[in-house]
Amino acid sequence: MNRRPSWDEYFMEIAGFVATRSTCLRRQVGAVIVKTKRILTTGYNGAPSGIKHCVEVGCLRQMMQIPSGERHELCRGLHAEQNAIIQGAAVGVCIKGGTLYVTHQPCVLCAKMLINAGIERIVYKGNYPDELSLKLLKDAGVSLVKFEDIDNA
Repeated sequence: MNRRPSWDEYFMEIAGFVATRSTCLRRQVGAVIVKTKRILTTGYNGAPSGIKHCVEVGCLRQMMQIPSGERHELCRGLHAEQNAIIQGAAVGVCIKGGTLYVTHQPCVLCAKMLINAGIERIVYKGNYPDELSLKLLKDAGVSLVKFEDIDNA
């Protein structure tokens, strides 16, 4: 019999699948916001609705040689976490008290939004070069868990 995945494994797998919708040329990120073991919203990184995607017009950040973790405003796309928050607002779903499962550590911009949206726990897999985001999340009392650190036994 196959081992049944933990809830963290289950939702992180879903976040990975959500990332496959990404249209970013640099990094494919997926996010899932969950409360009481129910999926509330999802998001992936890409251009706003109705705007051409980077896969169609190229990456502005690559063209300008901007390193990861810097000058977030110089990008056509929204981050996966931002899209998950916006989706909740657009359809009237309260995400306060939820857990975010995300394929990469949130940047400082997303961290600030997640704090104000009331996200209580973040489970992430990949690293991102942004120490300030980790400090702000810690200072705000948001539980931050690196997925590989979870005991999956």
